[in-house]
Order: sequence, then structure tokens, then C-alpha cells
Amino acid sequence: MPDLLIELFSEEIPARMQVRAAADLRARMTDALVEAGLTYAGAAAFSTPRRLALTVQGLLAESPTTHEERKGPRTDAPEKAIEGFLRGAGVAREDLEVRSEKKGDVYYARITRPGRPAEAIIAEALEDVIRYFPWPKSMRWGAGSLRWVRPLHSILCILTDDAGEARVVPLEIDGISAGDETEGHRFMAPGRVRVTSFDHYRATLAKRHVILDAEERADMIWQDATNQAFGSGLELVEDRGLLAEVAGLVEWPVVLMGGIEAEFLDLPPEVLQTSMKEHQKFFSVRNPKTGRIEKFVTVANRETADGGATILAGNQKVLSARLSDAKFFWENDLRIAETGGQAWLDALADVTFHNKLGSQAERIERIAALAREIAPKVGTDPDLAEQAARWAKADLSSEMVYEFPELQGLMGRYYAEAAGMPAEVAAAAQEHYSPLGPSDTVPSAPVSVAVALADKLDLLTGFWAIDEKPTGSKDPFALRRAALGVIRLVVENDLRAPMAYALPFGFEAHGLAMSIFDPRLFFKSYDGLKIVAALDFMPVDKETCDQLTAHGVDHKDLRGAHLSYANLLVFFHDRLKVYLKDQAIRHDVIDACIAMDGNDDLALLVKRATALSDFLKTDDGENLLQGFKRANNLLTQAEEKDGVEYSYGADVKFAETDEERALFAALDAQEPVIRAALEAEDFAAAMSGMAALRAPIDAFFEAVQINTDAQVVRRNRLNLLSRIRRICLEAADLTRVEG
Repeated sequence: MPDLLIELFSEEIPARMQVRAAADLRARMTDALVEAGLTYAGAAAFSTPRRLALTVQGLLAESPTTHEERKGPRTDAPEKAIEGFLRGAGVAREDLEVRSEKKGDVYYARITRPGRPAEAIIAEALEDVIRYFPWPKSMRWGAGSLRWVRPLHSILCILTDDAGEARVVPLEIDGISAGDETEGHRFMAPGRVRVTSFDHYRATLAKRHVILDAEERADMIWQDATNQAFGSGLELVEDRGLLAEVAGLVEWPVVLMGGIEAEFLDLPPEVLQTSMKEHQKFFSVRNPKTGRIEKFVTVANRETADGGATILAGNQKVLSARLSDAKFFWENDLRIAETGGQAWLDALADVTFHNKLGSQAERIERIAALAREIAPKVGTDPDLAEQAARWAKADLSSEMVYEFPELQGLMGRYYAEAAGMPAEVAAAAQEHYSPLGPSDTVPSAPVSVAVALADKLDLLTGFWAIDEKPTGSKDPFALRRAALGVIRLVVENDLRAPMAYALPFGFEAHGLAMSIFDPRLFFKSYDGLKIVAALDFMPVDKETCDQLTAHGVDHKDLRGAHLSYANLLVFFHDRLKVYLKDQAIRHDVIDACIAMDGNDDLALLVKRATALSDFLKTDDGENLLQGFKRANNLLTQAEEKDGVEYSYGADVKFAETDEERALFAALDAQEPVIRAALEAEDFAAAMSGMAALRAPIDAFFEAVQINTDAQVVRRNRLNLLSRIRRICLEAADLTRVEG
């Protein structure tokens, strides 16, 4: 069984595209081979700055012959239908077989497709892959029509048999003929060289100063750089993203370490690291004793006679120019910060945040007011929270953040410290953007929490107020991330019901009044359609209208505010499902908890969902759920049939069996326990109390017939089922949990 080797050799491929391109080459090529009938034992793809390579081992020498039987039209069908069937099957009329079926005689065609040699299939598949390769960006060059990420120079495509003999797969694309030659390092080993197999290819490239595997190049860079830093008593600052990028820039990595001039060593380490990474692709080397960045590591693509001294000298010259700019920005910014930074805040009045939501300065005013409102709820001083909110985005006007936007927040902290502001204000400037993702840390300092919540809630209420919500995959203002950030801030800091006081305040800041009615009144029964209906037809009598008018509120605007609140809360619940999915809590369990009162208290909702999820994973929980569903189904059917509601009056004196009396006793004992636990928000204890009902409910259903002929007994038992349902529904809406 032969092995296939493909190399697509070109000008330098951008580092960010290499890994994906190698994966696409492997997937598209192997899929095409398998679809054509060529199975294989294994495949691997590789990338360097100038090549994509694919090896496929244990490939069939030819595709197998296949036989297919295809049913056609009836023999009395129109002639055109029969001719179409003949063309589609690729057979002549005399090759058709007639079979008798219930509805008449039918044509059948037996189609034989002979196997094809691997070379023909590979050539056809590879040409299609090359011509339609999914580069993010591609180009044409010369007079041809072929598009590639950079000009394609050569194609290596060989099949190597078990004896080690290699043959070229005949293929030509836009004047480029496939061959059996590759090329080594551009500077250290130029020129073409013939290869006969993948092992020979890999070894030949290594001899000619090309490391084929990107992960191997990355490991070489990391080990050598770490060792050089350690030898100087320093440590390499880890940056896996930069490591992967640099590994895609070189074929033969040569690690060189250089120094940073003394005049730049007092710059904040993050400034040095960002400047070197973004402009030069340098790694930072830190002094572990002082935390200062004192040296850098660069990776050259060649060995030189002077051991890289000339390369280092050139890099240090360019680096000094870059760091001179950074130092200039830093010193200018410090002068402004030390005077209170008012110039920066004033400048934000001329920066538009959104054409419907005003300037950055107006947004800061809203965030400051909202942070002040939130502060007492998170245990901090409103004045301090307001000060932190007003300063949090001041660094957006600084020269340093203009040059390096990724330093926003961090520079705000440095500038706040330079201005002598409280430590809480400085910390909030950096932390209020967090969390930025599922793995990002969540602020826990009260001032930072207040500002972070205010920032995200203003963003969300603002875009809901102007009705610009995320749609499909489009979320240009990262509203999904903001909602998930709010959820993590609330849940991980155990904040109670911030939606009830923060969202109305946020909507009011955007011109939607909500101050008269408690919006939670509209969420006692969670159902998106019912919410909309309740709000659209919300009764507003004359007395209420007069009350609204006295407060300067149009009741129609109030209805719109509540609708915005409802829609935003649904959005939070959807994001909460994403958050809890990682904790193995099912959507139906979350829905059962969302249906309860207080579903705008996210921390409480998560506690309830976690306890219910844990309970349902036990035998008691699963069996109690089945008992509840059986009771609910029987009760619902009886109420629909009888046209009455069985909700009161179950009396133990009408019990006829020991199992009935035992169930009465269990309900009498556990109901106050469950209710007290729920009032204390101890959901685990409530579920434990419900677990105690599992055995008596099971025994009751085993021993008792509900729909007995004795009507008094039947009504009593139905009322008993109603009591079971009511107690279970106090913990969560179990009707929404799947069986």
C-alpha cells in the first residue's frame, strides 16, 4: 500500500494562517480521497513559512470496483423520463432489467463503476483542493488564474510503494507541474533536492536547515530562550500566542538575547512587553527579584558567522526607537495624570460612543450614577464608587492607550496611582473591564465590582433601550460577553438581586421610566410569550394614569420600559444557560428554576438550579420526579374531566389504607421543613426534605387506586395529589423537567 507525500511550496505564508491551512489541507484532501474510494491508515499535515506538507500513509493503490442497483421509472412511463434515467445511470436501454411489481413493470439498472488508479484520483483531488483552497485572503500573480495566499512556486506530489520506489503523480496547474523535488532554507541551503518518501523528505529538510514541524520549532525556541534567560539569572515571560506566531515566522530558529537600554528600564513592564511584542515580535525577559523587564529575546531565521551580533545590533537600534516613543508617551501622560487628568475627561466629550447613545463622557456620567446606586448593595462607599467610575475610562484619551489599545485599564491604574488617588480607584480602573471571558478572573473588591457592573449594565440597557440587540452571529458591541460578565460578577460574588434595582435605574438613564411598578410582578410565570402579552395588554385604569402623569411618566413609555426589561432578562437567562452548561446543569433544570418568583436574582437562581441538579442525579430525586409527574398527570386529567380544581380539603380521616395515612404523615412532617428551608434559601436542605417524600409517595401509588368508585375517597385522594404537587412546585417548576 503506497504512501502519499504532498508539498505546496510558495512565498512566505502569514504565520496566523499556517496552522489552519495545514488542517484544511489534511481535511479536504483526505475527505476527497475517501469519497473517491481510497481509504488510508493515517495522515498528518505540517507547515513552515514557505510550505504546506501532507503525508498520507497506507493508501490504497486503486479504488475498488463498485456495483450499484438503481430503480428507474415504470416501463410505460413517458419516453423523456426513461431517457433521463438512462443518462443519469450511464447505461443503454438494452442494459436495463424489467421487474414486475405491484404497480406494474419497472426498469432497473445495474451500474458498475470500475476502480481507478490512485494517481488519477490524487491528481484530480489535489487540483480541486488547490484551486478552491479556503485562504482568508489570496492573490493572483503573473498571467495565470490561480489564486494562492502568496505566489505558488512548486508542487511536490509523489507515491512511494512498499519497496521504497517513488513515482510522481502527473499533475499540472497553471503551468506548475508536480515533481519530486523540494527546496531547503532560503539563505542557508538554497536549491532544489529530490526526495523519495516522507521520512526522506523530513530528514532532507532538517539537513538543509528546515524544521518541518511547527510544534518542534516552538519547543526549540522555548527551551533555548528559557535556558539563556536562566543563565543570566532572569526568567522568560511566558506568551504562548507569541511563541506560536514566531514559530510560524522561521524555518530554522536561532534564539538571540539582547539588552534594553537603562533609560527605558523604569517604564511599566507591561508597556515594554507590549511594545516589544506588537512591533518587534520579541519575548520579554524579566528580573524575578524586581519584576522589571531588563532584556529581550528575538528569534532569527538563520545562523551567522558572528553569532547573531549584527542581527542583535540592528534589532536593538530599532527597539530603542520604539521605546523612545513609548517613553515620550509615558512622560506626557504622567504630567496630565498628576494634574488630575481633567484634560482627558474633557476630551471624551468629543468621542462618540454610539450615535444613539451619546459620547463617552455622557456614558461615563451614566456609569458613575449607576455605580453610586450599586455601591451600597455591594458594601462600598457611593462616593468612592462614583470617583472610580468617573476615572475608569480616562486613560482612553491618553497617548499610551491610543498607541496600544490593549493597555486600556492597566494604564488607568498606573495614572491613578501617579495622581495619588485611592488604591480602590486605581484597582477599579484596571479591573472594571473584567471578566472578559470564561477563564478571566472576576473582580472581588467592592469598588471594582460596582464599577464593573455599572459599565456592563449601562452597555446592555443602552442597546436594549434603542432596540439594537445581538442577532445570529453578529454582536459588534460584545453584548453577550457583557451579559456573561454580569452573571459571573453576581454569582461569584454572591450578590443579591442586582437586576431588581440596577436595571430599572439603567433604563431610566436611557429615557425609559420604570419607577412606579415593580417589574418583577410580570415574571411570576416565566414564559416569553406570556410576558409580551401581559405587557401589551397591561390594564392601566384612570387612577393609575393620573398617578403616572403626576410623576411625569407616560404609561405607554412605562409599558415599553417593562418590555425592554423583560427582553433583557430573557437574554440574561439565555446567557445563564451557557454559563451553567459548563457546570453540567441541564437546560430543563434551569428552566424549572427560571419559572419561579425572583428569577431576576441570578445568584439565587444558580443556587436553586445547582441544588435541583444535584438532587435529580440521585435515585431519590429521579424517583420523586417520576412520582410528581404521575401525580400531576392524574390530577390534571381529573381536573379537565371534572371541570373543577382539586386544591384543598385532603383529610386523613378519609384515608383507607396504611400507605395513605403514611403519606399524610410524611407530608405533615416534611412540608414545614421544606418551606422553612426555602425561606432560608437553603435549597440543599429543601431537596433533602423532598427526598424524604420519595418512599411514601412510591408506596402510595403502589397500593392505592386514585379513581375509585367512592367519590368522597376519590376527591380526597385527588386533593392529596394536589398537596404533593404544591409542595414539590415550591422548590422548582418540575413540570419543565424532562422525565
